[in-house]
Amino acid sequence: MSAVDATASAPAAAWKPAYNPWLIAVSVTLAAFMEILDTTIVNVALPHIAGSLSASNDEATWALTSYLVANGIVLTISGWLSDVFGRKRYFIICIAMFTVCSFLCGSATSLTQIIIYRLAQGFFGGGLQPNQQSIILDTFPPARRSAAFGVTAIATIVAPVLGPTLGGYITDQASWRWIFFLNIPVGMVAVLLVSILVEDPPWVKNKRSRGIDYIGLSLITLGLGALQIMMDRGEDDGWFESGFIWLMAVIAFLGILGAIGWLLTAKRPIVNLEVFKDRNFATGCILIGAMGAILYASAVIIPQFAQQTLNYTATWAGLILSPGGVAVIIIIPIVGRLMTVVQTRFVIAIGFTIMGLALLFSSTITPGIDFRTLVLMRTAQTAGLGFLFVPISTVAYLTLPRRLNGDGAALFSMFRNVFGSIGISLSTAQITQRSQVHQTYLSQWASPFHQPYQTLIAGYERTLRSLGRVGAQAHDVAVGQVYQSFRTQVTVLAYADVFYFCAIVAFIVVPFCFLISPKTGGGGPGGAH
Repeated sequence: MSAVDATASAPAAAWKPAYNPWLIAVSVTLAAFMEILDTTIVNVALPHIAGSLSASNDEATWALTSYLVANGIVLTISGWLSDVFGRKRYFIICIAMFTVCSFLCGSATSLTQIIIYRLAQGFFGGGLQPNQQSIILDTFPPARRSAAFGVTAIATIVAPVLGPTLGGYITDQASWRWIFFLNIPVGMVAVLLVSILVEDPPWVKNKRSRGIDYIGLSLITLGLGALQIMMDRGEDDGWFESGFIWLMAVIAFLGILGAIGWLLTAKRPIVNLEVFKDRNFATGCILIGAMGAILYASAVIIPQFAQQTLNYTATWAGLILSPGGVAVIIIIPIVGRLMTVVQTRFVIAIGFTIMGLALLFSSTITPGIDFRTLVLMRTAQTAGLGFLFVPISTVAYLTLPRRLNGDGAALFSMFRNVFGSIGISLSTAQITQRSQVHQTYLSQWASPFHQPYQTLIAGYERTLRSLGRVGAQAHDVAVGQVYQSFRTQVTVLAYADVFYFCAIVAFIVVPFCFLISPKTGGGGPGGAH
């Protein structure tokens, strides 16, 4: 290191935030919590939005798609945008404009308006998660980051869990518009706190803008935008039976492949892929992607099962998820202590193992399952998540050079969100596909030549005759009731299969945990910055 470099780095090494780091962590997490909550809170309200704006359910899902597309693109380039505007300034702009867009969404009077406002909301929301992580990385020394990421975990894990519950309750008790208006006071408080408490450290202030990488920006926009549209619209459009989905798949493939090639060779790329040279970070991205896929998929299919198969209200379906959120808050401090005595890779492996076992337990669902058992299943799944986010986040940045924190946080958040979208899409597609498979298999037994089927029909007929139904009417109603039971059984078996497949994914990921350096946690060296 030259004398000039040493002189420049001296004040940076001595820098400490002016305010309590925990106040800063809570302030920036408040903004991220608001944004993550918004990705799931809208799901429950989509049918109400469609009815209010005279649109079909299929058209209303574009309000979700537009958000995810803009969000996924900006997540990736948020490190570059931070360099252009300055990190603190960009973070405040994102919070303020996300809040304004929330007001506009709640005030929308047509489907076109809400799609445009949601697109803008996703654009500004995409900068919140990566900047929150970057600020925490610079505010806390490596030894204290695991505790700080415990605060972040509340936003990342509890928000998707709380979203459907809160969205269902607000929609049932008031109006869908209030799921957007709810962001306004939260956003105003977050802007005030961040303005006062957060400051850019010297190495962030002195960081030069990379300029505008038009080719990299265009390829990322095309690739990730098309991928998000394909994932979100695939189920409704029949996947690869649709020419539109084929087009989106080709654009996504060429865009992402082209972006990787360009970013690896460009002199001043919009996203620095050098971060993946760090083995801990690269492994952390794989693990957080798997966690995101399982987290978002399970957070969607359990309320969906409760509402569509068990006929729960939106509020009660959401309440199934709530105790899991409480479990995470209890488990995270315990995991933080565990990381001081056990290698972090073992803690993460334990988390995925617990998750796999919990999902195997969930695959035992039956048509007559009760609320308490559903809550127990979801709480067991969430207990596994409590062992994952903090350790994975801590180890991912442990040996990453400080100058790459911005790009690292952007790509780390992108992996979690994009794989979360993939998890939702694949799980809902599998429910449809496995329902068809089970229906084909079970229908061969619904035959006049199959004695148990005839016995079941006869049993229903006797019950109906005792209630006053006679002749052919009793027979027709009995056949209808048996068919309804048959459809319920088919659907339950499909959900059981999806839980089983998710369990397999969790178990497959366990060996990847051991790619992490053994010198993490348990009193081992913390890596260099």
